[in-house]
Amino acid sequence: MNRIDRLFGILTLLQSKKFVTGEKIAEKFNISVRSVYRDIKALNEQGIPVSFEPHRGYFIVNGYFLQPVSFSTEEANALLLMESIVSAFADKSIHQHYSSALTKVKSVLRSSQKDSIEKLAANIKLQVPVCFVQSFDYLTRIQQAISSQKILEIGYTNKQDEVSVRKLEPIGLVFYALSWHLIGWCHNKKDYRDFRVSRILRIQCTEENFTIPKHMPLDDYMSLLPVKY
Repeated sequence: MNRIDRLFGILTLLQSKKFVTGEKIAEKFNISVRSVYRDIKALNEQGIPVSFEPHRGYFIVNGYFLQPVSFSTEEANALLLMESIVSAFADKSIHQHYSSALTKVKSVLRSSQKDSIEKLAANIKLQVPVCFVQSFDYLTRIQQAISSQKILEIGYTNKQDEVSVRKLEPIGLVFYALSWHLIGWCHNKKDYRDFRVSRILRIQCTEENFTIPKHMPLDDYMSLLPVKY
């Protein structure tokens, strides 16, 4: 990758996150941290206000307007392919948001790219057994609760068809055994529990904040699951 492409890549990375450490940039672009310093200086010299906050990383100063990101044909094709995967393995709420996002992507493509992607769309199919189709629409609300650290209240039915109401602090979503699973600290059981999303009967995101200041990392919980990753 030449330096111009790398500078554009760093700019795109900074646009995608609130803070990015020098080490993360160096790892992503396979360069030294010293080179990151030089690249950030080059961006500043071009009038792009990149600043730094200790212990958090680099960021683009709030209020600075950047032109819309452009996409290569290959990047657009990759997003189009993922639309089939999303349709098969995400729920109704995610379908809607992904479709909206993809429409925005298509709106900034060049005319020749639009022609190419429309032809490709007609020739990509993913046949999924009906039993795998996700009929619920909870994933968006679960994501919001995880990111905002708000307590969820759910109606849940277990394998024995016993229905209960649970209050939990969601720490993550995991897809395994061809199903989405919500992992959270259950206030009823006073322990971490695995809730299969398809068994959730209803879900409500409360305005209550987490009661536990630091939860188990999701990776640590995944290591306890009865499957190999």
